[in-house]
Formats: sequence, C-alpha cells, structure tokens
Amino acid sequence: MNIKEIHALFLKCKSLSIDTRKIEKDSMFFAIKGERFDANTFAQEALELGALFVIIDNPSYLIDERTILVKDSLEILQELAKFHRQYLKIPIVALTGSNGKTTTKELINVVLAQKYKTKATVGNLNNHIGVPLTLLSFTNETEIGIVEMGANHKKEIEFLCSIAQPDYGYITNFGKAHLEGFGGVEGVIEGKSEMYKYLLENDKLAFVNLDDAIQVEKSKKIKTFTFGLDNSLADINVQEIEANPFVVINYDDFFVKSNLIGLYNANNINAAVAIGSHFKVDNNDIKTAIENYTPTNNRSQLLKKGTFEIILDAYNANPSSMAVAITNFSQLDNTNKIMILGDMFELGSESQQEHKIIVDSLKNQDKSVCYLIGKSFYENRISNENLHFFETFDDFSKFLENNKFTSQSTILIKGSRGMALERTLDLI
Repeated sequence: MNIKEIHALFLKCKSLSIDTRKIEKDSMFFAIKGERFDANTFAQEALELGALFVIIDNPSYLIDERTILVKDSLEILQELAKFHRQYLKIPIVALTGSNGKTTTKELINVVLAQKYKTKATVGNLNNHIGVPLTLLSFTNETEIGIVEMGANHKKEIEFLCSIAQPDYGYITNFGKAHLEGFGGVEGVIEGKSEMYKYLLENDKLAFVNLDDAIQVEKSKKIKTFTFGLDNSLADINVQEIEANPFVVINYDDFFVKSNLIGLYNANNINAAVAIGSHFKVDNNDIKTAIENYTPTNNRSQLLKKGTFEIILDAYNANPSSMAVAITNFSQLDNTNKIMILGDMFELGSESQQEHKIIVDSLKNQDKSVCYLIGKSFYENRISNENLHFFETFDDFSKFLENNKFTSQSTILIKGSRGMALERTLDLI
C-alpha cells in the first residue's frame, strides 16, 4: 500500500495515536518500536479499543484487512505527515531555538488565534515523532499551523524542516543547550541554523530579532520580517521593555502587560507581536491575547503558597537559561530571596565547567540564600555561607525538615526536567 492510499485511510479516521492508552474510537494506530517495547504487540488491543486501522511493521501481528503492514512504521508516520502537509497546503510557522521555544509557540498561537483557526504543537511534541504527530493533527479547518522543532544534534532541524516544509521560521536564540549532542556552542548555532538554510533554499521568510547578532548574521540572504528594541530599522520597533517582575512592552504606543516573569521573556513576547503583525492581526487583539496568556507546566509560573511567593521555572534548564533566570531574580527588590537550583543535563564534557560558572556567579552575591541540588553542582561545592549544596533531592528534603524557610520569602525554583524540582512545592 503506497502513502497516498494510507493517507486516504487516515482521512477516514477521527484521530491518530501511537499509544494504546490514548486511543480514541475510529482512530488510526501506529505501532512504533521503542527502546524497551515493540508496539506491534498492541495491534489486537488497539483494534479492540476502537482503532479503524493499525499500521504495523511486523508480519507476525497481521490480523485482518484493518492491519496494514509496512516496512517501518516510524518512517511511514513521517512520510504520511509530509504527504498530509502537502495535501492541506496551509501556511506553517516553524520555530526552534535553545530557550523559550514552547512559551513563544504558545504566545504565537494565542495571537494568531485572534484572527485565524490555528493548530499548534501540543506540549513539547517537537521531535522526529512529535512533529509528524503535530502535522497530522491539522485538518481542513486549520488556517495556520504552528510547529515547534526541538533538536539535540546536527541535521535534526534539517530533517524536521523536510517534513514540515515551513513557510515561515523563527529561531528564538542560540544558547548553551544540548552541548553534548551538538558538540559545543558552535555546533548549536550550526544545528539551529539549518532552519535558515531551508528557508533560503525554498525562498521562504524568517522572523528575525535584530537584537540578536547571530540571527542577523545567519539570516542575511533570507527574506525577513524583523523586530527589535528601540531600532528604527525594525519592522516592529519595540520602544520600551520592563520587568518588575512581569514583562511589559510598549510598541506603537500599545502597552502590553504580560503574565510572564523576567526580561528573558521579552523576546518571546516581541516575536509573537511581530508574527501577529505580519499576519495582520489587529494591535488591540494582539494586546488582548498576550495579556490573557498565563504560563503553565512549570514554566515561569508565579505561585503563592502561604507567605511565599514562588517563581516556578522547573520545566528545564541549561547554562543560558539558568544565567538569565539568576540575573533576573537578582534584580528583584524583595528582601528575603531564596534560590533552589538543580543540575543542568546533556552538557557532556562541558558539564563540570558550566556548573562551576554558575557557582562562581553566585558566590559573590549576598542577597539570596542558594540551595544547589544534584551531583554536578555538588562536585563544584565551595564554602560560602549563602550557598548550600546537596548531592540528591532526598538530601535537600531531609534538610528542609529541620530548617524552615524565612516567611515572606520570594523563591526561585529552576533545574533540568530530570531534577523534577517542582517537588519542592510539597516541602514548603
């Protein structure tokens, strides 16, 4: 069965799934092999749960005409997504970058949704499986698709662009993330810039932040729509930015008061403003969309618990995002400030040095008490009355049993996803 025929069957289905726990009636199920399981073994269960068709790549699990045997289920999922994208012929905005991808994606979505029927990546389904699933969630009713692309090694963005074929692209920034896979910061720049390469070769448009010298340099030959702070050359000129703690921007005499914390979120907001403007969304609607957006999923959330004000930014961390979070937190006027910081993962040979840089940046500040958790921070421990090191989260938890935080404190919680520092909320 060729991809056109499989697509015809897909159009008969109400949804698509790769997880039998999430199967809906009249769906298509793709049996994709994982490192620890073979989803082909769930073919019968998928049909019993209501799937109309099951794509398998192991002939041992052929049941009847509802099971479709292919050479490789994952490759067919990717080919089907590419075919579906070409079938729909809708404009697609793609974005990648080291930090801020998901927040920026959500901001772009709420802004464009003021005027168009949009569909965007759900959560962080942004890899070689997530991007196809995102594309296959678009329907004939979708007017603009928004696709987040993640990568931890070179050629990944190139591959994802070949599937999604974006008409517009935006790179949030080039930071110290996934250094192990990219082989260093230069590798990050090269890998993320694969999006620019696709846009150039296909005569598409890039959204560019003129305040980012790397974006400006790498997008020189591409059609662009630009934004920048106090930059008369920008298509969208943002006159003013402040964060105390929420980000407020002023452009075209529109003051937009967001629910996002930290100056590092200003560029995310500015990008959404620029993209909304390019798509002719009214300024009042852009303002409404951004002011009504509230972050979730442990990303720059401002929470209150008892007498504590908590900035929960525990979804992920890398040296770049950790540094700006610390800088932003240090600028707050609050009297009692506490930082709870967890290890940064996927840094490879750079891990020791990058954790040491963070520790060194903290040792001379005297406004915050800092708790640093994880093996990498612990290996870089120093003697300092404001810095407390714990090899594991359990060690930190036991410490808190007998050492309560000062009331009326403002607390920053940040670390890589694997540290799961949101657990701290149950301890304070």
